Amino acid sequence: MGAGSSVDVDAGTTPASPATQLRAVAVFEAGKGVVALLAAGALGWFGAPRLQQGVESVAAGIGAPLDGDRVAWLARALDGGTLDLVLAVLLVYAALRFIEAWGLWRARGWASWLGCIGAAMYLPIEVRELWRHPGWLPTIVLAVNLAVVWVLGRDCLRRMRALPG
Repeated sequence: MGAGSSVDVDAGTTPASPATQLRAVAVFEAGKGVVALLAAGALGWFGAPRLQQGVESVAAGIGAPLDGDRVAWLARALDGGTLDLVLAVLLVYAALRFIEAWGLWRARGWASWLGCIGAAMYLPIEVRELWRHPGWLPTIVLAVNLAVVWVLGRDCLRRMRALPG
């Protein structure tokens, strides 16, 4: 190497900027919104009668008694009114995810608060599930949620410190 040249030994190991991290969480939240919309579309397309038949077919295929408590309850629960409620909840959930993603993409403070509080609410449930059913899937879910809470919580703290006063 010639005089004056240098080597950056840390090249490629620089952590993502806070703005990049917020955008990554925004993409993740938008992805959850897309999944909710796809689920609502699939449930709406199948409709209650086909879903009831599907539950009964799966139960029969695995040898579960069709008059058993859980199978009968699930088949009865999949009536039109319940399905409409599930579809409405999925659509509201998707809308919230898209609104949060929009706000995070544009680095809005309210979106960081919304996302941080929303994600943190799931942490006790995820810890309990990992405790009761240890495995790679609950570990990944918990790790991803902790990362989301970390990124958004750090953004909220940064914004609070920047307030005058």
